[in-house]
Amino acid sequence: MITHIALFKLKDGFERCSPAVVEAEKSAKDVCRNVPELLTWRTGWNTVDRDISYDFAVIGVLPNLAALEKYQANPFHRLSVERWRAISDWVVIDLNDA
Repeated sequence: MITHIALFKLKDGFERCSPAVVEAEKSAKDVCRNVPELLTWRTGWNTVDRDISYDFAVIGVLPNLAALEKYQANPFHRLSVERWRAISDWVVIDLNDA
């Protein structure tokens, strides 16, 4: 199993209510309906404001590395990535849960 975690920090000038942010959030939530390789998918906003905190997170579980590669190449996922790239900086980690 692979746990995929991405943490997003909004760029200066963007707020949760900004139209581009609302669109990116909706896209992130819809990834689970458009990427069949995902076993589970969670999204959400940070609830504790700290200097080191990121703003938004996605967490997905995939059965293996081959499924992760399909996820990364999925056109809907790529569209969501482009939306987040325009409004945020982010970090990603993929944990091997074997």
